[in-house]
Amino acid sequence: MKINHFAVYTNQLELLKNFYITYFEASSNDGYHNQTSGLRTYFLSFSDGARLELMTRPGLTQLSHELYQTGYIHLAFSTGSREAVDTLTTRLESDGYTVISRPRTTGDGYYESCILDPDGNLIEIVE
Repeated sequence: MKINHFAVYTNQLELLKNFYITYFEASSNDGYHNQTSGLRTYFLSFSDGARLELMTRPGLTQLSHELYQTGYIHLAFSTGSREAVDTLTTRLESDGYTVISRPRTTGDGYYESCILDPDGNLIEIVE
């Protein structure tokens, strides 16, 4: 069994789509729009087959983004090398995104950094 996709609601559909395309090499479908409900979605695909569905619809409520809460907490992207972690983290920081933790080796052996996407979702960038 494998995870088919992960979905995220957003009030900034185009901004979030472009963020993942620009920084995480996603490709996007043409999108979907349900005229009845107002639902709009994009499926973003990554080179390893993983997919992220970005969704919006009228009437969304804003979720609190506490770093230590139950439920979804982060999405991790593997870059393939420490140098790539460093480079991407620096690029995101230079482009104005919030870096939560600079590149480092964690206690469980991951070389990673953590940033926030435009909606404040925690993203781990790992080697």
